[in-house]
Amino acid sequence: MSWKEWYDSLVKPAWTPEPGTIGLVWQILYPIILVSFGFVFVQAVRGRLSWGVALPFLVNLAANLVFTPIQFGWRNLDLAAVDILVVWVTIPWMMAAIWPHHRWVALAQVPYFVWVSIATVLQLSITWWNR
Repeated sequence: MSWKEWYDSLVKPAWTPEPGTIGLVWQILYPIILVSFGFVFVQAVRGRLSWGVALPFLVNLAANLVFTPIQFGWRNLDLAAVDILVVWVTIPWMMAAIWPHHRWVALAQVPYFVWVSIATVLQLSITWWNR
């Protein structure tokens, strides 16, 4: 069965956003992520920020990138739940790490954190209800 058929067959909360809504939100968030994360990585490469400050951004990026293959490729709900928790936990870590240096980068993560908070509750619900 296709990934979409598989996902559609899962038990989900009534408030689950439509796939188009999810896609639209990510289309808004990805440019924010690109600019803010890119800024942090460039500053770290240039030696203007320590790699300790950039570390939570790297962990978050890696966890964000592997979520889709875990969820829809491997169809592993448990591992996807762990992964999204890593994404969620690293956002406040990123914000705290960058705040003393570039507050705009920290503030730019607020919509990302709000959306990932919703997505985390959704993922944990789906994982629990489909055991």
